[in-house]
Amino acid sequence: MNSVQRSILLSAADRYGNLVLFFTATAVLSRLLSPAEFGVYAVVNAIALVIAASFQEFGGGSYLIQKRDLSAEDVRSAFTITFIISGAVSVLLFVFADRLSLLFAQDSLKEAIEVSALNFLLLPISGTYSALLRRDMKFGTLAVCNFVSGLVVALVSIGLAVAGLSYMAPVWGGLAGNVALTLALMVGYRDPGALRPSLLGYRDIVSFGLYSSGVSVINIFYNLAPQLFLARILDFASVGLYSRATNLTQVFDRLVTQVLNPVIMPAIVAKRQAKEDLKAVYLEAIELLSVAQWPFLIFVAFMARPIIAIWLGPTWLEIVPLVRLLCIANMALFAACLSYPVLVAVGSVRDALISSCISLPPSLLVVLGASFFGVQAVAGAALLTLPFQAAVAIYFIGRHLRFGLKDLMRALKRSVIVTAATAFGVAGCATLMEAGVLNPLAGLVLATCAGAFCWWLGLLLTGHPLLHQLHQVVADLARIAPRLRLSRSAL
Repeated sequence: MNSVQRSILLSAADRYGNLVLFFTATAVLSRLLSPAEFGVYAVVNAIALVIAASFQEFGGGSYLIQKRDLSAEDVRSAFTITFIISGAVSVLLFVFADRLSLLFAQDSLKEAIEVSALNFLLLPISGTYSALLRRDMKFGTLAVCNFVSGLVVALVSIGLAVAGLSYMAPVWGGLAGNVALTLALMVGYRDPGALRPSLLGYRDIVSFGLYSSGVSVINIFYNLAPQLFLARILDFASVGLYSRATNLTQVFDRLVTQVLNPVIMPAIVAKRQAKEDLKAVYLEAIELLSVAQWPFLIFVAFMARPIIAIWLGPTWLEIVPLVRLLCIANMALFAACLSYPVLVAVGSVRDALISSCISLPPSLLVVLGASFFGVQAVAGAALLTLPFQAAVAIYFIGRHLRFGLKDLMRALKRSVIVTAATAFGVAGCATLMEAGVLNPLAGLVLATCAGAFCWWLGLLLTGHPLLHQLHQVVADLARIAPRLRLSRSAL
């Protein structure tokens, strides 16, 4: 098993462990908190994430990972710059918490914003250590640290919600999780010297960070803008509904994309340094991603009602149409996780910023306009905005890697066939459920089996390259399994 495959396996263990915690915590909290309470938490979380994106990339993961010859002074300078900015942000959030709560006409935001501000004092430490572990491909250590953090978030959030702390329960839970993550990373990396103050390498960091943080803040603000617009124009219940619909739509990201994200940039940078053909690497990657993402989103779109009824409870069934619209729209983002790493790898982080500046401002205007017509209109707007964003990003990447529309269509044609086969199997089960032949649980189980069978059949009929990758992973696991048993017996 090569280093990339091993890293993906360890990253998968990390993400799936946290995904189980996420599903469990969400199922419990959805029955303890109302949509309006979730809406308050979602707005506070959105404000924190947008502000964090404004500074984190100045000395964050992307800079530390892509730097070819990383010195101790580079690491210390990156940490120092991030810490200075994050400390200032934390103070400003405390000072302006009142005004932010007035902006959304919700006094209860003040306390939540003040608690969230404490996270900014921890982010420079956890961000620096996480980036260094990713650079060194030490995903096993990261997996343990992230799981500890996720467990603390779940336990504290649920415990405080049961105690009646309402929307403050997940806010305090998030802070407790960040404290746990920071302590775990400090134990796991064991190099306090990385946190010594220094500004010797600030020029290179600021030069990279201006573009990188620009890309980050624009993209994160766009992703969270619907919740902020809905909170300002409509109400917090609408924010809660949209937030939950988005969470369900993004399950694929948690299952697959977030597993790959920590590995993608180090792997692509390594391939670039080895002078491999990035065009072939990119086209193969989108072929593998699309054949996993598209069938999954089609499955969720057809099965939205039983999934929501079982997972979140009947209180949330009104988000079914939102989930279906967002699933179809998100099919356009099959290559989104590759865009930024590829442009950074080819030395064009500037084009990543230009691409975002071209596609996201018009998309924001569409979302803003849709907000006046309700939460379903906001979800429907994604059918226009997400394909447009994907087209702009692929255009810029195509210019650097020198591929055109025909190359793209050729890479995706087998994935289209596999997706159609999956949709056929799942649609049959959905029809039986609508006719009342199957109850939600039985229908969901049968649809899962039918969708998986049709997906596998589609892979076989098209000879999709994912088959080779799956066979390789199985062979590698079979090869290392005896060694694992021997190592356990030796212990």
